[in-house]
Amino acid sequence: MSSMHSNTGSYFSVEQLRRLELVVQLGSFTLAAGQLGLTQPAVSQQIRVLERQLGVRLLERFGRTVVPTSAGLDLLKHLPHINAAMESAYAAVSAYADDVMGTIRIGAGATNCLYLLPTVLGRLRQVFPKVRLIISTGNTDDLVRRVEDNALDIALVTLPVSSQLVSPNIILEDEIVAIRQRSAGSFPDRVDAPSLIGMPLIMLSAGTSTRGLIDAWFGSHGMKPIPEMELDSVEAIKAVVASGAGCSLLPRMAVVGTGHHPDLDVSPVFPPLHRTQVSVTRHDKTMTAALRVVMNAIASEGKRLSGAAAGPAQ
Repeated sequence: MSSMHSNTGSYFSVEQLRRLELVVQLGSFTLAAGQLGLTQPAVSQQIRVLERQLGVRLLERFGRTVVPTSAGLDLLKHLPHINAAMESAYAAVSAYADDVMGTIRIGAGATNCLYLLPTVLGRLRQVFPKVRLIISTGNTDDLVRRVEDNALDIALVTLPVSSQLVSPNIILEDEIVAIRQRSAGSFPDRVDAPSLIGMPLIMLSAGTSTRGLIDAWFGSHGMKPIPEMELDSVEAIKAVVASGAGCSLLPRMAVVGTGHHPDLDVSPVFPPLHRTQVSVTRHDKTMTAALRVVMNAIASEGKRLSGAAAGPAQ
């Protein structure tokens, strides 16, 4: 019989070893076949295949009894360890079905990172401590592209989303509001594009989805805003406006609740302006237990913020 070295790269199954063990325990191919519900030739053939794979003889006959060779005995000594390893492997994998665990990669814009995700992350950490969360920031186009590439499991972005590879789920209709320094006096009863265009504007940086919606809102009135300043940080814009440098348009979630700033006056605009926040995942994304609880937590926080939006901004 050929040597084991000539069969490097051959593999055998745990099931083959268990059948070998049963033959040895019963001392008979026929008795083992009866317990397995197979024919005696089928069991004999399986053992011969195993011997060819390993390149050694594992069994020999003494009269009517089948006994293991030295190689067979040495091989069977490993079976308890193999069984234990297999049970450990099955337990580790089944934990993903029975328990909520694993790593979830989330992408979000700066506003969602500041005002939506902190509550979500805190709740998940308390309830599902085995879920590891990795957070990345970026704009809508960048985050959607990373979901397409499977570099992110889920992203929170602003519509519109043009990708055909992802599924958007609405989590929040976020109103865009006007803000100005409180000590500068209250906004007029009707805050519209003409009333704002005459004020110094502190705007979000061009190229963001929210800035695009705001520019389009002005454009629907035949106006093009010329900002005094453009900043990519919502908190920086709030600080600059609170200093009296001008006014701005920001998502409402940034100025209510944890985003409330005591030195800012907040007003709805007319006609109303909203941005639709969605979570996106790939169409073919496997919905693990961990991803499901993350998506549910995000949706729940979106509903809570939507309820808060119905209340006063101050």
